[in-house]
Amino acid sequence: MKKINLMINGLPGNVANTIAKHSLTDERFTIVPYSLTGPDIQDKTHKIDNVEILLVRPDMRDEKIKNIQKQYSDIYTIDFTHPTCVNSNALFYIENKLPFAMGTTGGNREKLKQDIIKGSIPAVIAPNMAKQIVGFQAMMEYAANTFPDLFKSFTLEIEESHQQGKADTSGTAKAMVQYFNKLGLDFSNKDIQKIRDPELQRNQWKIPEEHIAGHGFHTYKLKSEDGNCTFRFEHNICGRDIYVSGSLDAILFLHKKVSKSNRPASNYFTMIDVLKTGLTK
Repeated sequence: MKKINLMINGLPGNVANTIAKHSLTDERFTIVPYSLTGPDIQDKTHKIDNVEILLVRPDMRDEKIKNIQKQYSDIYTIDFTHPTCVNSNALFYIENKLPFAMGTTGGNREKLKQDIIKGSIPAVIAPNMAKQIVGFQAMMEYAANTFPDLFKSFTLEIEESHQQGKADTSGTAKAMVQYFNKLGLDFSNKDIQKIRDPELQRNQWKIPEEHIAGHGFHTYKLKSEDGNCTFRFEHNICGRDIYVSGSLDAILFLHKKVSKSNRPASNYFTMIDVLKTGLTK
């Protein structure tokens, strides 16, 4: 298979850095040595192993992308930037015909979806790129659609803990809220308890010290009206390696969609669509 030109945006951020590091040794991809970065980043380059990647700030990206596309044709992109950049980055990818996997949470998600549908390139949008968590979400979606109001009269508590630098409430937790709503629970996104205090994470959540700066812990607790029945779901991730495989599978999925002679009716896909294809390294 011809190597896919892959541009990973969000460096020097931790998730983008982890994906880029793994991708350098993946024979399916050629890493495009440029990365869109934030306006506050002062460094001009970011080095991963022996590869130097040029950081492109927002005020330079329109000019730079023309030269980048001259050097590398058919570029695919992975976005792990900042919640405030979600919608503007998506429009940039659409305008420049760069199929993309958006792992960044936040932004106006409905506008994001509509912009992609109106555009001419496919994209995978997911609040979580970890395939196992996406599979868990799919199971919850099935339960919500098949057994509506199953937990009616129960109460729900959702807690999520991430590193202090994560600006927004977990997109995964928000996605789960809609499933629990269908299952009969009265709960909204504003009820999610967002933990960002390292001391709480260290002492109460028992998160290993080496992962305080990079983790995603989620707990969903359900209790019956009389207090005699409780259900608890949780998924706890230390580090960022789990997001690599799903992100790269999303790019392989997009590459197949672009390569097909008969393009799909919609350009908007989720990680559940990716999982259904069974892609894996």
